[in-house]
Amino acid sequence: MEVKKSLWVAEIACQLGLFPRSRNILKTIALGQMLSLCICGTAITSQYLTEKYKVNTPMLQSFINYCLLFLIYTVMLAFQSGSDNLLYILKRKWWKYILLGLADVEANYLIVRAYQYTTLTSVQLLDCFGIPVLMALSWFILYARYRVVHFIAVAVSLLGVGTMVGADILAERKNDSGSDVLIGDVLVLIGACLYAVSNVCEEYIVKKLSRQEFLGMVGLFGTIISGIQLLLVEYKDIANIDWDWKIALLFVAFALCMFCLYSFMPLVIKITSATSVNLGILTADLYSLFFGLFLFGYKFSGLYILSFTIIMLGFILYCSTSTRTAEPAESSVPPVTTIGIDNLGLKLEENLQETHSAVL
Repeated sequence: MEVKKSLWVAEIACQLGLFPRSRNILKTIALGQMLSLCICGTAITSQYLTEKYKVNTPMLQSFINYCLLFLIYTVMLAFQSGSDNLLYILKRKWWKYILLGLADVEANYLIVRAYQYTTLTSVQLLDCFGIPVLMALSWFILYARYRVVHFIAVAVSLLGVGTMVGADILAERKNDSGSDVLIGDVLVLIGACLYAVSNVCEEYIVKKLSRQEFLGMVGLFGTIISGIQLLLVEYKDIANIDWDWKIALLFVAFALCMFCLYSFMPLVIKITSATSVNLGILTADLYSLFFGLFLFGYKFSGLYILSFTIIMLGFILYCSTSTRTAEPAESSVPPVTTIGIDNLGLKLEENLQETHSAVL
């Protein structure tokens, strides 16, 4: 009797899609934390370059990453045929990808540059402004419709960020503010908004077009834009670098971490959403803090563990419930069908029900 009851419960769970859904949530968590570790790698290498070797060249670091994207994904597009070919894409959408490349390049530059003017605490707090902006853009551009639980999940995750900032203050971490905190705060807010624009465009492209097209176009125009800006604003800083193998190795490590971040993020966004990914990578600062305990002598605080737990709780809560798409009937744009990992569970549920009916 107990065996029959267990089999019946398992059958019901399979029909409801609970097992695949749980696996997808765990998979999404793992992928999100992999992205966080990539961001952590860029933060650690940048901090080493700045503090130990007095090298502050954020545009050069970004330029190397865009060059890698160009050499791999843009060249890949050049050998594609039909509508996926590089020349075909440039003829039809070149000006759109120029704007996308400009938003992506300047978002990276402004956030890093803001550290020269304001404190680390301000950057951590104000950078979260990009999440509500991202949700608003997804609402109007991708027609994503959120449930109450999604707003609660975002609030919980931001509470975790606030806990992390409180841990910074109690641990008396060194916050080197520059000449004008207001300028730094404004740079962070602008950079966060540009990140949101870039992420929404990324979600649209990878779900309705292709991952290769997004990375190839960002690599092409990112290389051009960052190269021009590099010559305009950082040529003196680059000329003053006292190059050795350690500095070169840090540049290579930064570029590889950034390249992995750009390469894997579209894969995660395709099965979830840009908002979900941005919630998941809130833990990147915490990973940087944990590594900083050993590398830079940071003081440990139990609030770091609490902060990590709260952020992950909000992230899991967000992923546990699917969003829906409210595409206008008159729109010629194909609907987004993969926002939120629960859509995968719903699709599996429909398939299981059809199979079960056919068997009966």
